[in-house]
Amino acid sequence: MPSPSAARSERLAAIRAEVRAIERVGTLAEVPALPFGLPEIDGRMADGGIAAGALHEAAGAEDHLADEAAATLFLAGIAARFDGTVLWALARRDLFAPALQQAGLPPERVLYAEARTDADVLAVMEEGLRHGSLGAVIGEVTRAGLTASRRLQLAAEEKGVPALLLRRRRRSQPEPFVEPSAAATRWTLAPAPSPPLAAGVPGLGRAHWHLRLVRQRGGDPFDLTVEANDGAGRLALPAVPRHRANRARRTAAAA
Repeated sequence: MPSPSAARSERLAAIRAEVRAIERVGTLAEVPALPFGLPEIDGRMADGGIAAGALHEAAGAEDHLADEAAATLFLAGIAARFDGTVLWALARRDLFAPALQQAGLPPERVLYAEARTDADVLAVMEEGLRHGSLGAVIGEVTRAGLTASRRLQLAAEEKGVPALLLRRRRRSQPEPFVEPSAAATRWTLAPAPSPPLAAGVPGLGRAHWHLRLVRQRGGDPFDLTVEANDGAGRLALPAVPRHRANRARRTAAAA
C-alpha cells in the first residue's frame, strides 16, 4: 500500500497533467485554421485551411530551381498571413528577399537563423515553436525523419504556431516525400504557363502554379492550377479566358 506522501504526489502529478491538457485545448481553440479564401481549396481540406497548431510540408514537384522557388514562395505566402514575426531557419544562403516581399513577407517581419545541418535547422525550428511568440516558423531541410517531424508537430500543437517545412531536393534523394512524416499536410508545386497580358501589351501576367496536396490528415489529395501569391500572400484562381467563357455559355444554352 503506497504511503500518504506517495499517493499525494501521484494525485498532484495527475492534476498537473489535466491542467496541461486543458491549457493545450484552450490554446488550439483560440488559433483556428487559416483558410486560403478559395472554396476550391478550403472546401477540400479537412481543417478548412492551414491548421495553425500543426506541421505542414512543401517541396518542388520536380528537381528544378523553378519548382523549388514555387514551393518556397508558397510557404512564404502562408506565413505572411499569420500575424507576428516569422522565424526562417536555413542552411543555404540563397533566399531572395525581394521575391519574399512580393509574396507578402517583407524583410522586417523575418528573423533568419543560419544553421549548418538539417539537425540544426530542426532544432532551431523546435525552439522557435516552443517560444510561443512567433507568427510562424519555417525551416529548410533535405531530410527529416519521422521522429523529428513528430517533435515539430507536438511543438506546433503546444503553442498553436504553424511549422512550415520546405523539403529541398538533392541528387541522391530525388523524391522529397520518401520519408514518412507526422505532417498534417504535404504539398508539391510546379510552375505553370503564365497568361499573356491584355491585348496589345507585351509580357506575361501573374505567375501560375500547379498546386498538389499530396497527403492530408483526415482528407483526400487533390490538385489544381492557381495564381501565385499576391503582395498579401493570397492565392487566386486563374481567370477563364473570354473566348472559353463564351464557348461554355453557348454550350450550356444549346444543352
